[in-house]
Parts: sequence; C-alpha cells; structure tokens
Amino acid sequence: MDVLLKRAEEQDAPLLWSMQKRAFAPLLEKYGDVSTNPASEPLIKVIGRLRQSYADYYIIYIDGQAVGGVRVVRRRERKCNISPLFVVPEFQRRGIATAVLTILEEMYPETIWELNTILQETGNCRLYEKHGYRRTGEYEQINERMTLVYYRKTIRR
Repeated sequence: MDVLLKRAEEQDAPLLWSMQKRAFAPLLEKYGDVSTNPASEPLIKVIGRLRQSYADYYIIYIDGQAVGGVRVVRRRERKCNISPLFVVPEFQRRGIATAVLTILEEMYPETIWELNTILQETGNCRLYEKHGYRRTGEYEQINERMTLVYYRKTIRR
C-alpha cells in the first residue's frame, strides 16, 4: 500500500468535502453533534480552510486513489495541530491514518503536535496513543453522548 499526501488547492474543495461528509457521517448519526461534526459543514467552510495561510490541507491517496484528507494548522513556532484527519469508511482500519501521521512528522520539523478526538471512539484513542500521543487532561463535553479528548505529542530530535 502506497500512501501519498498531495497538497490540496481550492479546486479540490468539492472532493475533500465529499470525502469528509462520508467519513464523518457515521459519527454524526451516532452522536448527533450537528454543531461540531465535519459531516454537517457546508462546502464554503472547506473552501475557507483551503484559503488559510497558516494551514496546509492534503488529500490522502492510496495507490493513486483519493481516500481522505488531513489538515495541518501551524500554531506557533515548532507547534502544529491536526484538524481534521479523515479516511472514507471503506478504507478505514488499514493503517492509513498511522502512515499519514508518520509522513506528517517527517514533513514538518515541529516538535509538538496537538489534536483532539472523540473519547467514546476507543479505536481513535488507541490509534493516537499507539503513535505516541498522550492525553493532556483537557476534555470538552459536546453533548450527553460525546466528549472530546485532547492529545499532544512532543518529538525530540
């Protein structure tokens, strides 16, 4: 499996939006988090993210096929935030997200990475913890069924 990240441009917004909706739709149905779930975002929000000078958005390709996306927000010197990272359902659980995290760490010299995920999605939590991310102790209750958990990884080179 060959994982490639290609820098997205504004004309890629419909593709990213479509994949984002597919990837996050099951979580929207499960948790009903209409105000925070990327599946409920309008296309214009994705376009806005692509226009941000402080963020880089990538399309994830597997053997030439677009299967997801990842956005890196450059916060301060030596610090980045991943938001969002998604893979369409039919390609999930194949190690793609792990490969993407490894590629990103090689692409950016930052030493601190931050992200959040749904606490109740234990598979997501395991993925990030296996990759060296640690919980910060910060949690955000979105509704009675869903809580966000925040993670950080410090890379020493």
